Amino acid sequence: MPDEEKALEGDAVATPAVPPAKSKNKTIIMVAVLVIVGLALAAGISLFVVTKVMGDVSGGAGDEEGVGQRYHDPGIFVKLGDPKEGVLVNVGGPRSGKFLKASIIVEFNPGKKAVINEDTNSLYPDAEIKVNDVATQFLRATSLEDFDADKQEDFKKQLKDALNMALGNGSVYDVYITSFLLQ
Repeated sequence: MPDEEKALEGDAVATPAVPPAKSKNKTIIMVAVLVIVGLALAAGISLFVVTKVMGDVSGGAGDEEGVGQRYHDPGIFVKLGDPKEGVLVNVGGPRSGKFLKASIIVEFNPGKKAVINEDTNSLYPDAEIKVNDVATQFLRATSLEDFDADKQEDFKKQLKDALNMALGNGSVYDVYITSFLLQ
């Protein structure tokens, strides 16, 4: 009987020696699979984050119906008002005695064939009249408090929205203010 126990103990000792080798191979395979899955997951998350961040950075100007347009064709830049002087309007009502002199540049969508003349890269005359009228009316109707520097982005967005309403949604990519004098 002691010999049988020794044989059984010997078998028990010999038997576990084989499974650790198989266990070691399984462990290596499992680690390799986990590394591959982890890398694929990291690549997927990175791609998602980069596309979202890059979309937000470059598409902030082209909001249409609340959805940011990620990329757009290069726009056609047109200065409002007089080519040298820009726009000169009285603001804050007729009795306020305040005047605004500003250089406002609008980036138009070149794909809007009813607004932009492809040959000259300029506005059609009827579109130019609408743009100047909307901009002048918008500036005159804006209260003096809305001209504060901390409200400039909201001011530009409202002007862009007013121009898009007059010309058709998506006609204006963005509004830029290059000089601004309120006196």
